[in-house]
Amino acid sequence: MTNDLAQALAAPFGTIAGLIHRHAQTAPRRRALVQDGQVLDYAGLDALMDRVATALQRDGVLPGEAIAICASTSIAYAVSYLGALRAGVVVAPLAPGATADSLASMLHDAGAQLLLTDQGVAEALGSHAATVPRIALDDSSAGQPWSQWLGEPGRRPQELELDASWPFNIIYSSGTTGQPKGIVQPHGMRWAHVQRGAAYGYGADTVTLLSTPLYSNTTLVVFFPTLAYGGTVVLMGKFDAVAYLELAQKESVTHTMLVPVQYQRLMARPDFGRYDFSSFRMKFSTSAPFSAALKADVLKRWPGGLVEFYGMTEGGGTCILEAHLHPDKLHTVGRPAQGHDIRLIDEGGREMPPGEAGEVVGHSPGMMKGYHRRPEQTREAEWFDPQGKRFIRTGDIGRFDAEGFLTLFDRRKDMIISGGFNIYPSDLEAVLREHPVVHDAAVVGVPSEQWGESPVAFVVRQPGQDLAAAALREWANERVGKIQRLADLRYLDELPRSAIGKVLKRELRDLYRA
Repeated sequence: MTNDLAQALAAPFGTIAGLIHRHAQTAPRRRALVQDGQVLDYAGLDALMDRVATALQRDGVLPGEAIAICASTSIAYAVSYLGALRAGVVVAPLAPGATADSLASMLHDAGAQLLLTDQGVAEALGSHAATVPRIALDDSSAGQPWSQWLGEPGRRPQELELDASWPFNIIYSSGTTGQPKGIVQPHGMRWAHVQRGAAYGYGADTVTLLSTPLYSNTTLVVFFPTLAYGGTVVLMGKFDAVAYLELAQKESVTHTMLVPVQYQRLMARPDFGRYDFSSFRMKFSTSAPFSAALKADVLKRWPGGLVEFYGMTEGGGTCILEAHLHPDKLHTVGRPAQGHDIRLIDEGGREMPPGEAGEVVGHSPGMMKGYHRRPEQTREAEWFDPQGKRFIRTGDIGRFDAEGFLTLFDRRKDMIISGGFNIYPSDLEAVLREHPVVHDAAVVGVPSEQWGESPVAFVVRQPGQDLAAAALREWANERVGKIQRLADLRYLDELPRSAIGKVLKRELRDLYRA
């Protein structure tokens, strides 16, 4: 890293768009974005960001106002996101898989002045939110073609003095089921993510492979630091295990972000060992429970470090497990990041004493301003200590060990209360995964007249394995406490998951009730 870049990154606040402009001046031909053989260097990226920013200013989109992007992963998508930031415009990246009603609701909630989309999303959206002007990132009939909408080449946008407290983006917490909540993240929060990148080996020679969608915060916590440090981002439109392995080897990838189910699918490949991954420096994971056994397998067979981030899109506190440095702590999610205050509270909001379990709450330099236009839900997500310090509630139940490492048990809303006793689904899922027939498992609570709730398991079998569901349930019940026993067990071909790998337990409950 050059001295001037190190100095810029050490500043209390700076902008990602400003760093990209710096790289365009110092290394114009270095690759910035790569996808399917298409390459955009830093000079080209910087120029296109200017054209996006000038187009937004031309169209009267003011700093602090929002645009929405809802499309498949593409270089045009990435450029538009970055160009909007240069204009001080807030980006609301939306999940293409959301229903038309949900998308229309999110567009309205964000107050989106424009919708950047593609053919597939436009067809699904239909006439919903027809009043929002549409730009077609794929130059299709989904809207005004992006290539024609861009501002004039060579024209610089109006300069802005951005403030760390200004909104950077609005990330929606749900786009497939439930009422989406817009999480407003400030520029200062993203700058904090960039600054911690130095500890993970980001630099001009970084090659980051991303196969999770750009609307997900999971992807963005690696996407932005890579470009801020002048590295190369290789985009995959859709995850495929074989394609990922081949691309990682071909591009000599150094960094990646994967969710646990993707690690699981990659490590299960019988040909995994034949790929040359000696270039890897750091692998990241977040967004879903990551089993200790899977972490151990990744450490054993995949070169480079492994880092698990535990936190929320809302911000608050983050815990970090540098698994390669703490192989005896793989059952945990690590210790609080530097400058992050993580505490545990009970149902009444009282702080728990050391060694006791409670709901995880966190305070950090990077916290959401609140849920967009939802002051009541913002207040519900907050906890204040006796001195008035603001924390964000996670809804997760955890316990610290003597060395300060946090072990999670379950989501508070997923915890099963049966006969007055608390049952953690993760405990039962861990037992089920010990059986050789089980590939994956999820346990949910369903209504019970006798007990209030009872645990029910959904299991995906290993290929070629078979065992009667009743026999597997009996095997599991012999290994758990009396109050933990499964009331039922069902086989599924696959568990319902979000685009970033989270098991959708609400869908499992609905499936069982149906």
